[in-house]
Amino acid sequence: MVRISGIDLPKSKTIEYALTSVYGIGLTSSRNVLSIANVDPNKRTNTLGDTEVMNIREVIEENYKVEEDLRRQTKQNIVRLSQINCVKGRRHRQNLPVRGQRTRTNSRTRRGARLM
Repeated sequence: MVRISGIDLPKSKTIEYALTSVYGIGLTSSRNVLSIANVDPNKRTNTLGDTEVMNIREVIEENYKVEEDLRRQTKQNIVRLSQINCVKGRRHRQNLPVRGQRTRTNSRTRRGARLM
């Protein structure tokens, strides 16, 4: 079992796609990590050796903010926007779309169920 940043990676997937289960690492970041760590992206997660896992873990810890650190930073950014009372902060507080989407007919998920 391969465990990186507190997440158990899927065993049957290739390591390229298995790394995307870590919050903060997408497909492009996964490919960059594997090229820096000199690991074949087509290898399955369960066939990785200990040295390869250690190389991947070191690259991620040095170069990327993942999991709880990234979640905490995102939460702090939202709180900061809300405290300075900017438009994005007010939209977050009201549970409305933040990035300029229309709300007359769409955004039913963000605004909640319609009351009749």
